Amino acid sequence: MSDKKHSELLEEATEAFNRMVPWHELPVPLGVLNLIEIRNVLRDENLHDTETLARSEALTPPPRDARHLHGRSADGSHNDLQHPCMGMAGTRFGRNVPLEHGRPDPEKLLTPNPREVSLRLLTRGDFQPASSLNVLAAAWIQFMTHDWFNHETTKKLPPHKVPLDPGDPWPEHPMHIDQTRPDPTRPLDSADAPPTYVNTVTHWWDASQLYGSDDATLAKLRSGVDGKLALQRNGLLPVDPEKGIDLTGFNENWWLGLGLLHTLFTLEHNAICDQLKAAYPSWDDDALFIRARLINAALMAKIHTVEWTPGILAHPTLKVAMNANWWGLATQKIHELVGRISDSDVISGIPGSSTDHHGTPYSMTEEFVSVYRMHSLMPDEYALHSVRDGQRLKALNLREVTGKNARALMESMRMEDLIYSLGVANPGALTLHNYPRLLQHLVRPDGSSMDLAAVDILRDRERGVPRYNQFRRLLQLDPVSSFEDLCPDPEWREQLRAVYSDDLEQVDLMVGMLAEPKPKGFGFSDTAFRVFILMASRRLKSDRFFTTHYTPEVYTPEGLKWVAENTMQTVLQRHFPALTPALMTVENAFAPWGHVR
Repeated sequence: MSDKKHSELLEEATEAFNRMVPWHELPVPLGVLNLIEIRNVLRDENLHDTETLARSEALTPPPRDARHLHGRSADGSHNDLQHPCMGMAGTRFGRNVPLEHGRPDPEKLLTPNPREVSLRLLTRGDFQPASSLNVLAAAWIQFMTHDWFNHETTKKLPPHKVPLDPGDPWPEHPMHIDQTRPDPTRPLDSADAPPTYVNTVTHWWDASQLYGSDDATLAKLRSGVDGKLALQRNGLLPVDPEKGIDLTGFNENWWLGLGLLHTLFTLEHNAICDQLKAAYPSWDDDALFIRARLINAALMAKIHTVEWTPGILAHPTLKVAMNANWWGLATQKIHELVGRISDSDVISGIPGSSTDHHGTPYSMTEEFVSVYRMHSLMPDEYALHSVRDGQRLKALNLREVTGKNARALMESMRMEDLIYSLGVANPGALTLHNYPRLLQHLVRPDGSSMDLAAVDILRDRERGVPRYNQFRRLLQLDPVSSFEDLCPDPEWREQLRAVYSDDLEQVDLMVGMLAEPKPKGFGFSDTAFRVFILMASRRLKSDRFFTTHYTPEVYTPEGLKWVAENTMQTVLQRHFPALTPALMTVENAFAPWGHVR
């Protein structure tokens, strides 16, 4: 029997078996093997390249120089040395669904009304906490997504006009929502093809949220001394003169949690520089910076893989699977003793294995953006406490910890108190009726208003992301056959029926993912998880700095040791040792910390 035929039979057997027993109900070893096969199927069926579509102008990467061989470029170019444009800022988002299924339906763009979906299905009543997580976990995922993707909007096209009920208190009728900026490289005669959009940041997992996605931004952030990033004397980031908030690689949608994490990992970058300077005293500023960025980005990727993910997906099979992504099924102990025992990423982990794009040039995808719409994690209220004695210092709302207010808090309060306050508090659960109220009437710096929940709904429709049931079909899952199967809560189920006129096929992707029952321990839906399991591995496996170039020669022996030995806890304790008593109560820094008394 040929390998291809054997693989097809295994895929069919896995699919049939999963209809009877889902992977998350299997014993851990069988569950892990099942996940590996699910990922293989998704790699075969759900990676689709938009660069094959017509282009009105060729992409031109900057010239390659010696630094590209052993370090990351600012714009993400030359990661793949044979295809230097792959993954660079300004390239297109790919798709996880076949391109013919990625067309928006203009006639249903406003059906049902996005504002109605926001108000009737998403508005937070009583706060529903995610009790197994802390608010740092909510800040972390926004910190990560700012590294991975960003769409631009445009005022050069007419805005979407959302009709409102006469009694709606919104300041303008109809509600105006700017369109996503179309791909400027698409020919005007390509209207029959699905739309494409470009990513304004690099697609790679390269910490571009800290370092920027272009040379000009990066130059503003570097100190020019010993490879370090610039910090003020008070230990905070410089101030962006145009916005009055922290100057960093990406500072949109700014709030306290982002300010803390950007500062923390800027401090970590500089600590890595000190370690490298001690080991290699002859290295100049560029040599130190290049290695420190590699090490810092890899540490963030490791924290996300083996700490944040098992924190939000608290299932024993997932803990094994995500550790295997980094260390392999041979486990971390074997890796520490003898190193890699196989080139197989399944056996010895992805870092240090061979690079593989799985037949499709690497890019972030529109569907990946959609499944990370996790604004419900944000609380509306924030209590700030002292880490010394637990004393309550302030009570603030979400508006009071965003934008310039976040910077003012960081200048007026101790960093360890602010971090501790997020560490002991719960984020919101990812479910219906738990969207932050203040994000449903968000006042932007220019004074305009935004219902971010309505925008989230409209963006998926506008960009041709399939609605919930069709999305499941295209991601190798059975569609939901009834509203009873979709939502266990009878009251919410009737609300879904009313908003979607009893038509399951019209349920929006985000709504369906918030409504569906979750596997035990999961913080988000199994539907979202299908894209996650595919793209979580891909972000590592396609990147030569996590695969063929994850070596002592590129990272230095000290750099690989730094990544291997550090965790979110050690990073926090290194820079803010006062947090140690609170952190000693948890194994995972993204779980709720113990209150100091």
